[in-house]
Amino acid sequence: MRANLISIFTAIAAATLMVACTTTPEDQQTPAPVQDGKPGAVKPGGPVTTKPIAPVDVTGKPGAAGVDARVKQGVLARRSIYYDLDKFDVKDEYRGLVEAHAKFLRENPTARVLVQGNTDERGSREYNVSLGQRRSDGVKKMMVLLGARDNQIESVSLGEEKPQAEGQGEQAWSKNRRSDILYNGEF
Repeated sequence: MRANLISIFTAIAAATLMVACTTTPEDQQTPAPVQDGKPGAVKPGGPVTTKPIAPVDVTGKPGAAGVDARVKQGVLARRSIYYDLDKFDVKDEYRGLVEAHAKFLRENPTARVLVQGNTDERGSREYNVSLGQRRSDGVKKMMVLLGARDNQIESVSLGEEKPQAEGQGEQAWSKNRRSDILYNGEF
């Protein structure tokens, strides 16, 4: 009985595989349309054309040429907001900096920024990612309240992954507890 069941299952599996593997004969297949290089001209089985690939400069800083020169001078050149231990509220000393960036975004609707929240190395990975996100979200919220558009600002957390200062001790840790503002072309 058991041998009969195995034989039946084997026969069914073999038949299923044979049916699944059958293909349409080549003379019954329709070739996919191929564009011949002229807009709107698609011919079945036509020649394939390709466009040349533009060269990419990998020697310079990525995107640096696309950064608006105005954000590289004056108060807009300052891009870091520093925090106290385990805090995510923007200190009074950095409010003017955030206001200046929000004003620039408000006056330049095509400008985009990325706010990166960072922490020092203390705390668990999960805690640091969460704290970094609260820091970047706080800067974003403040900019939006000051007139920047929500879609101009992306906020992310890097946690402890991008330290500004190496080493241990308050001198290094205080430089790593920050949010960085990057303009399009810098990220």
